[in-house]
Amino acid sequence: MKHQVITVALSLAFVGLALAAGQYRRAALIGATTCTFTALGSMLVLSRSVRNAEKPLKPALLVMTVAFLARILLVALGTVFVARAGENVFAFVVAFFVPYFAFSAVEGAYLHSLRRYTGRAA
Repeated sequence: MKHQVITVALSLAFVGLALAAGQYRRAALIGATTCTFTALGSMLVLSRSVRNAEKPLKPALLVMTVAFLARILLVALGTVFVARAGENVFAFVVAFFVPYFAFSAVEGAYLHSLRRYTGRAA
């Protein structure tokens, strides 16, 4: 539960920082909210997928892989969208990847917390 709370707190902080980005606010807000929604969705699915699993690392790694691929797609689509809208692409990329690394650390910490539930040794 603490990892989900940390994710929500970081989400609010990053969206707040994007709102304070001045003239680059729109591009930064698109980047921060895109990353925030993927992080919140990833943590939600991650916590639900490991809830009743005998070996929770397998579904957790699958969720993290799918979330990573979704983020790659969304950052590519977001970059095209921001560029076509005439906004600052650099602001979008920074506002996406700075939170991405923070959220990845939280997801990694959550994954690390599952290490004691690896199941029986073969």
